[in-house]
Amino acid sequence: MTSFAPDSIVLNRKLPLWYQVSQSLRASILGRSPQDPLRLPTEERLAAHYGVSVLTMRQALKELEDEGLITRHRRRGTFIEPDARRGTPVRLLGSVDAIVAQQSGMTTEVLAHGPAPLPAAYADLFPGTTTAPTYHRLRSDEKTGEPTNHARNYLRPDLGERVDVADLARWPMTKVLRDVVGVRISRITDSVEARLADPETARLLNVPLLSPILHYTGITYDEDGQVLDVAVIHYRGDRFSFTVTLEAH
Repeated sequence: MTSFAPDSIVLNRKLPLWYQVSQSLRASILGRSPQDPLRLPTEERLAAHYGVSVLTMRQALKELEDEGLITRHRRRGTFIEPDARRGTPVRLLGSVDAIVAQQSGMTTEVLAHGPAPLPAAYADLFPGTTTAPTYHRLRSDEKTGEPTNHARNYLRPDLGERVDVADLARWPMTKVLRDVVGVRISRITDSVEARLADPETARLLNVPLLSPILHYTGITYDEDGQVLDVAVIHYRGDRFSFTVTLEAH
């Protein structure tokens, strides 16, 4: 039987390996095509793929099993759960793959794309320009079709012509920039605050006006410290929560 082939990653030895592996595998699972196999490789093969021990791989798989993304059967193997709920809380632990995993696994509609004026709040992040390639997308639950969040990405001007809109209908911008465009990402600075839904957000997310939402801003930097992307995402407050874990070492 053919097995699902997860993406490869370069692990950061300063972060828990099991967590990085679980987030990378989660992103691969949620971003898979419908025709991809549901069966995962064995623990040993996955451990070799990621360059970790079988014990670390087991811990990563348990995380995904607890979340309901996979099921494990003795002697039969490990399988992706096709009907698993995608709108789960995100747990951020300093990994770019955590961001990719959170943004994966939903039906994505590109509402608009093209040059647009930069909001004043982000103008200083792109010196020398007042417009930027902008992408507006609406994400919905794959199973129910219910809208869950809408996102606007403002890109550094030279990157716009290198991003294929078709890729954004399948993958999050972070993954497209890193794995398709080939940009080396050094860090992402996140901020989350509570807001009330404005008329546009209420309409897009199908919630009452002034409903609570989570307003997320993620600023992505390259290795030279230049801003690559500003992501502004409005999440439904009844579908998402954010947890940040700080390691004490």
